[in-house]
Amino acid sequence: MTAARPALAPYPYRVVERTDATPDTAEVVLEPVSQALPPFVPGQFAMVYAFGVGDIPLSLSGIDGTRLTHTVRAVGAVSGALHRLSPGETVGVRGPLGSGWDLPTAAGRDLVIVAGGLGLAPLRPLVVAALAELQRYGRLNILIGARTPGDLVCARDIGSWRAAGARVQVTVDRPDDLWQGDVGVVTSLLDRAEFDVANAAAFLCGPEVMIRATARDLAHRGFPPDRIRISLERTMHCGTGHCGHCQLGPLLLCRDGPVVPWNQAEPLLSVREL
Repeated sequence: MTAARPALAPYPYRVVERTDATPDTAEVVLEPVSQALPPFVPGQFAMVYAFGVGDIPLSLSGIDGTRLTHTVRAVGAVSGALHRLSPGETVGVRGPLGSGWDLPTAAGRDLVIVAGGLGLAPLRPLVVAALAELQRYGRLNILIGARTPGDLVCARDIGSWRAAGARVQVTVDRPDDLWQGDVGVVTSLLDRAEFDVANAAAFLCGPEVMIRATARDLAHRGFPPDRIRISLERTMHCGTGHCGHCQLGPLLLCRDGPVVPWNQAEPLLSVREL
């Protein structure tokens, strides 16, 4: 399938909903003011511009027709401005940019989706797409790790995913007094996941240290590295592959990523950064 040609100039989008996901993270739903961008696929991202402040790359945590959902954590000037948006305000959006998860190539296989922290947000459209055609796939495993119960993004989706047929496991690093679930790193959940390593596909997103540990664990269990897909982050300024800030070896992640197979990423991530 040929990817849609991205818009290189920002299109105006209006905020129609804003919901607090965690104390420092908000879910913002946008719809086009007039013309919509070309269609996005799960795993792609957009450059979102807060007028008068700047733009940053944001993955899609929801795709509903021409409506786009972004999960924004306030960590800097631009993300802080986007986090504070209210319904009715307008932003600029460029995209679709980058590579997607390419879920259709995993048809007939068990799915292992592993998320750490905010990495669950870019995986959410993948989960929704898999659940919409669950008969095309085998068992659907969703393994989620978060720092604390309060840091769990997409928490309201977990019950509906389970009801739709997904096997969802959640672990936290630091439990509170009410937490009754697992405690520990997300890789500790792999032993209880249900998949046939000879006929499964994995999708990983989260902190790089978590991606490395999970991908290596899966490969050690016999997972073919080309069936482990990961989403990588590097500083992105242009989103078009021209500025070079997101370079990882021969890759420009805004153009060649952010989703890449583990067999391509592993040797690049093994090179020590100076």
